[in-house]
Amino acid sequence: MKNRRDFLKTACKPVVLATLGIPLLEACSSEELSTSDSTVNSNSSATERAPLTVNISSGDFTGLQEVGGWLNYTGENLLLVRISEEVIRVFDNKCPHQGNRDRWVYDGSEFTCQHHNNSYTNSCSGGLKCYTASLSGNTLTITFD
Repeated sequence: MKNRRDFLKTACKPVVLATLGIPLLEACSSEELSTSDSTVNSNSSATERAPLTVNISSGDFTGLQEVGGWLNYTGENLLLVRISEEVIRVFDNKCPHQGNRDRWVYDGSEFTCQHHNNSYTNSCSGGLKCYTASLSGNTLTITFD
């Protein structure tokens, strides 16, 4: 019981109230970002991502060995789909609608985000960001350009 009291005394009030189901429109922190901090964050350029190499014959990637196989590779925030014997397409798994990454289904031609049922084609001209991928044997190399 003492630990609970200590927690309630030291925890951020909005977090505690939100946990109890009482919404508040305030943040836990009373600190404000300085103007220079927000300027630096908004003007910083995205860092380039190094190419990624995947052995599709190992582990969770074996499903990509068959045409039509697909994978939501959450460890790298990617959707991968085997289009043909020679082609695997790679997309960012961030839903353009609201940014969700975790609940995708694939019907053979479209990815559907299960948060709001928005669908995106498996072509690189659709709504999902598409990356360059090359397949050599069982080695898939993805470049983020």
